[in-house]
Amino acid sequence: MGKYRAKVEVNFKIGVLDPQGETIRRALMNLGYKQIGSVKTGKLSWVDIEAESTAKARQTVKELADRLLANPVIEDFAVEIEK
Repeated sequence: MGKYRAKVEVNFKIGVLDPQGETIRRALMNLGYKQIGSVKTGKLSWVDIEAESTAKARQTVKELADRLLANPVIEDFAVEIEK
């Protein structure tokens, strides 16, 4: 069994409204940052996991991201594994 650290990045799917990102964009505009076009928010999670291989670690983390960390209806996620 090896120890791995997984980075899970969750973002809204294209076309899904991001009210928090829009609020940040408006606040930046009010602070004088007129060059800002858009702001998108997301979530970043780090998961430490023990697994037989990198592939097994990736599969397990993808499953937990799909079941808990991301809402598959409105969000996409990406998984990176480090040993």
